[in-house]
Amino acid sequence: MSSPDRPRGRWRRTAGYLNWLFNPLHGLDAPGIYELLSTSSATEQGLYLNLGYWHRAATMDEASEALAQLVARAARMGRGDRVLDCGFGFGDQDILWARSFHPHRIVGLNITRSQVVLARQRVAEAGFADRIDLREGSATAIPFDPASFDLVVAVECAFHFRTRERFFQEAWRVLRPGGRLVTADIIPMVPEAATAEGRRHSLPWRLVAAKFAIPAENAYPRPVYASKLTGSGFDAVQVESIRETVYTPLHRYLRSHPSSLRRLHPLARLAARFALQFDADAVYRGLDYVLATAVKPVAAGQPAALQPA
Repeated sequence: MSSPDRPRGRWRRTAGYLNWLFNPLHGLDAPGIYELLSTSSATEQGLYLNLGYWHRAATMDEASEALAQLVARAARMGRGDRVLDCGFGFGDQDILWARSFHPHRIVGLNITRSQVVLARQRVAEAGFADRIDLREGSATAIPFDPASFDLVVAVECAFHFRTRERFFQEAWRVLRPGGRLVTADIIPMVPEAATAEGRRHSLPWRLVAAKFAIPAENAYPRPVYASKLTGSGFDAVQVESIRETVYTPLHRYLRSHPSSLRRLHPLARLAARFALQFDADAVYRGLDYVLATAVKPVAAGQPAALQPA
């Protein structure tokens, strides 16, 4: 009886995934999406899942690493730092940071179990099991004591959190005074306007949000993003758009390198090929991409060593 059931189970999963891709009323939660995508990645050498930072990058691997490096530089990551990485994917960025920036310890949280399991294996194979500790857990209920970390980072994942604002509050709690929060994040360009032009402008965001488990509470533009960081207690808040070095060059690269698409999950490949029929402006209109930095303030009388660098 069990053998015939397995094919039926596979067909049900396939039907569910097709329903997710083509039915505008059907969505998956974030773990469901990443379980579906499995280990598919457009990169050739690693398993990065980010869109990349294309300022000087010529390949998907270079762009994905460049984004991780950009976040680390914005965080001023260095020797002695205790880093909390929320949403670490398959651990590529943590291995890169351990090799290039030499923090004392990196602890990661991720709610997708299959990613946690594989990322731990890859960290061990890279020889960093003593410095990188990857765990299953939520960025909106961080299981650590106050003032446990020097840096909290989230690379292209905070848009999933329910809610991003709750994550900001948790990050503030676990950061030491003078500690830094850095996110690379996807947000809408402007609030949805009740006009035909406004709806046209916001359509790409609404499609992305529906298919990639972005809660409605996280749909706000840069000024609101900054105000939520400030409202969570942070100082020195900066929210910079880097969309011009993300979306259009990524679109151009995928168009000219079809081999990158062949490494994706078949459903992701189908969606990407459909999107590549259109100009980048049409596909990404309404989507912003930001690099956000913020500092937990140092109260009067606290040691100068905890002051921001």
